[in-house]
Amino acid sequence: MALFNAVVDLSHHNTVTSFQQIRDAGILAVIHKATQGTGVVDAEYDNRRNDALRAGLLFGSYHFGNNDDPDVQADHYLDTVETTELMVLDFEPNPRDGTMTLAQAEAFVRRIKDKTGRFPGLYSGQSFINDQLGNNTSTVLKECFFWIARYSTQVPKIPPAFPFFTLWQYTDGSAGPQPHGVPGVGRCDRNKFNGDEAGLKRLFPSAINPRRVIP
Repeated sequence: MALFNAVVDLSHHNTVTSFQQIRDAGILAVIHKATQGTGVVDAEYDNRRNDALRAGLLFGSYHFGNNDDPDVQADHYLDTVETTELMVLDFEPNPRDGTMTLAQAEAFVRRIKDKTGRFPGLYSGQSFINDQLGNNTSTVLKECFFWIARYSTQVPKIPPAFPFFTLWQYTDGSAGPQPHGVPGVGRCDRNKFNGDEAGLKRLFPSAINPRRVIP
């Protein structure tokens, strides 16, 4: 299994000092939080999208799901992001706002597909997603590329709905194996791509709307 350690995911909780330093350190792609629930927008999303693209990084975004109406959540996400970028649903426990159910996650990804013509990726933790799916192989979530979190040197155990994982979040910047940080941001979530550089570039949609990138 070839794993390519070249992806970070960020949110407003991270302090970014230089996307160019991130790029120079060998990171090729950034996935940034965009939205949460039905109304929250990450305050750093727009500016960091522009800065990351200027530095020559591949860019994607994610929506942190909760127990609100999944169609409204999906529409809020789509109203915020550039829909040509890589899109992901973050499906994990949310004790503050209520955890998204499996049925809601399925409705969310269907809504994204109906509106854009493609399914988003699905991010989840190893224990949570295995508990949610078990041996269920009929879920529409299997149409999503799968991004799994397991802070360990051991390869994640994935549900049978997915033939393989595409991304593995192996550290949150503290737990899990080294390296934990990257110049230009410090400690952060780091991810290994299940493939090579060419495959990583194919994962990210190439169409970029220049109106969303400020010169």
